[in-house]
Amino acid sequence: MKAQTPVNYTISFENAVHHEAQITAVFPNTTNDSLHIRMSRSSPGRYALHEFAKNVYGVSAVNDEGDTLKIIRNNPYEWIIANPKGATTVHYTLFGNRGDGTYSQIDESHAHLNMPATFMYATQMLESPVKITFDVRKDLNWKVATQLKKENDNTYSAPNFQYFFDSPTEISDYKIRSFTVNSNGKDYTIEFVLHDTASDELLDQYFEKVKRIVLAEKDVFGELPDYDYGKYTFLACYVENASGDGMEHRNSTILTDSEGLENGGMKNNIGTVSHEYFHSWNVERLRPKSLEPFDFSRANMSGCLWFAEGFTSYYTNLILCRAGVITPEEYAKSINGTFNYVWNSPARNYFNPIEMSYQAPFVDAATSVDPVNRENTFISYYSYGSVLGLA
Repeated sequence: MKAQTPVNYTISFENAVHHEAQITAVFPNTTNDSLHIRMSRSSPGRYALHEFAKNVYGVSAVNDEGDTLKIIRNNPYEWIIANPKGATTVHYTLFGNRGDGTYSQIDESHAHLNMPATFMYATQMLESPVKITFDVRKDLNWKVATQLKKENDNTYSAPNFQYFFDSPTEISDYKIRSFTVNSNGKDYTIEFVLHDTASDELLDQYFEKVKRIVLAEKDVFGELPDYDYGKYTFLACYVENASGDGMEHRNSTILTDSEGLENGGMKNNIGTVSHEYFHSWNVERLRPKSLEPFDFSRANMSGCLWFAEGFTSYYTNLILCRAGVITPEEYAKSINGTFNYVWNSPARNYFNPIEMSYQAPFVDAATSVDPVNRENTFISYYSYGSVLGLA
């Protein structure tokens, strides 16, 4: 069987000071009358629409003979390239300045990339393999951290677009720590990548907590997941212009916050480590059927988030307590607060936990300009499921 030709991307950051990246995408063997390329409207782990096309401009396309191709716009998030012949090369500029688990952030300290927020895709080529070359800023000592398979130097690959879009990447002058965990006779490397101004001493102290969390969560399931390429990577970005967030992925997780380890993050950020790592089982491998395959063209809804997020939330502080990161008294206080919120909310009269999960596209990093009545009609499925975990 002949191997498929990959879609090839190159991304560079010459104008990082203005939060821009230059991206080239080469879509091979375009034999149809038109090539439909899009920016994602949503992202794995998020359930609302985010319309990433709003941050793309300067789009152009040429065929493999260098001829400029006509681009037709029928909607805000799609570019239709007329009469492509052979390989089609698309150039565009991306603006990115939100450091969290959903968007991308580019400046002269780092390139923090969520793939659906960064790269166009061809609707006809979702099963094609992908190759990506990161043209890193050597003058800034940047290096690449990602769950993608390394091919050589700064070129990485993915077997298809579902995998590629589930593979966030941090490019910076980061620090790294790692340790090895044996599970079912196989050694796995657990990496902690940190973009922060923290000292080595503070990073070492924080990493000790991370190690205890990993081992405590391994005890819950009795084993680690079988991580691809034998590695799991925490991508932590604790810088002033980041937003507090965490986002799970199959073999990695994004951790962002404006508090660095030197100014509160040592204590305040560790809960997100516990929560997101638990997702490497719950939601990544114990996964709701309703979320597979992830559809990048619409909001993805599931009635199972009370379990996927709620039971993960139940274990978040329990794991911290078992790992000795928080005290039993601190754990009990957190349970009390969550229980009172759920028990006393009038929203229990309107929606059950499954129906609360259906609200995710309206509340999961979503915004609305019109007044809503969420205080009386909505209970977070994180909290609802966490209390059910106590039952």
